[in-house]
Amino acid sequence: MRRDASELARRLAREAEAVCRHYLSNGKREGRYWLVGDVHNTPGRSLFVRLHDSPKGPAGKWTDAATGEHGDLLDIIRESLGLHDFRDVAHEARRFLNLPRPAPESARKPSRTAVQRGSREAARRLFAISRPTEATLVELYLRRRGISELHHGGSLRYQPRCYYHGPDEDAAAEIWPAMIARVSDLDGTITGVHRTWLDPEGFDLNRLGKAPIDTPRRAMGDLLGNAVRFGVANDVLVAGEGIETMLSLRCAISTMPMAAALSANHLAALLLPPSLRRLYIARDADAAGEGAAIALTTRAEAGGIEAFTLSPRLGDFNEDLRTLGLEVLQAALRAQLVSEDIARFLPRPRIATG
Repeated sequence: MRRDASELARRLAREAEAVCRHYLSNGKREGRYWLVGDVHNTPGRSLFVRLHDSPKGPAGKWTDAATGEHGDLLDIIRESLGLHDFRDVAHEARRFLNLPRPAPESARKPSRTAVQRGSREAARRLFAISRPTEATLVELYLRRRGISELHHGGSLRYQPRCYYHGPDEDAAAEIWPAMIARVSDLDGTITGVHRTWLDPEGFDLNRLGKAPIDTPRRAMGDLLGNAVRFGVANDVLVAGEGIETMLSLRCAISTMPMAAALSANHLAALLLPPSLRRLYIARDADAAGEGAAIALTTRAEAGGIEAFTLSPRLGDFNEDLRTLGLEVLQAALRAQLVSEDIARFLPRPRIATG
């Protein structure tokens, strides 16, 4: 029986993609793998079936990243059909191997519903299936960054099972919880998302709560000119690079509209609302931050917009908030904002009594 099982498994492995299409029809091919929710053909992306032999292992082997289960294609047939006796599994495998094969994927027309990884539509879907941040790991992560008052206006969501693809295309994707930030254009249309993968186990001081992976921050979709927006800008806007940087400023001036462009290069290219008359540029204290501030100032002033640079005392405004505290941050902003905006947006300083 063991020899029969081994031979059937080898024969099925030569037809790995056809096996997956037949028994795991709710999944899809991505690169060298077939992705589906689990061995019971549930929609999802937790289970990875290797479609070709590789140095990492033979075709037909699968692993469920959510449960740690693994096996071969005979196990797929058994579990997907709910079979118990090996004779029934072997009979079904032989029956399948005698079926005519469908045309290979390369010969088929692409599905109209297929969504390319990293596209604008993929970003929209990810944001749609994520959930609000209340009482989630996102709140814990941001509190660890000193952001205790979260004024994001619906631009952030939480995804407990966000896939991370490392540099090795043959490797199965990892699953980590993530903060999902909505990137939008001036009309509020979602053009992309930014993902920050989070560490659910503990708090590494060197990583500030991010997952222990090579690149815990990634964006996808159309980013150029767009931003993660906190509040709707009309006549006044604060623009900067990082999400945590802008959320730190929102702790200090919670009603002032802000935009996180996600990088220095994207900050320099940020599109500005036609109604804008005053722009504050929250620069990071490095050469890239200085260059972005100069470039955006030039563009803003050419369009008749007043531009002012907000400078942190330390590396960025999140570091200021974590290290110096909220009251010191508010005092520093009070010295840099136009008087009209101080009265409009900044809370009055507390007066000591007694």
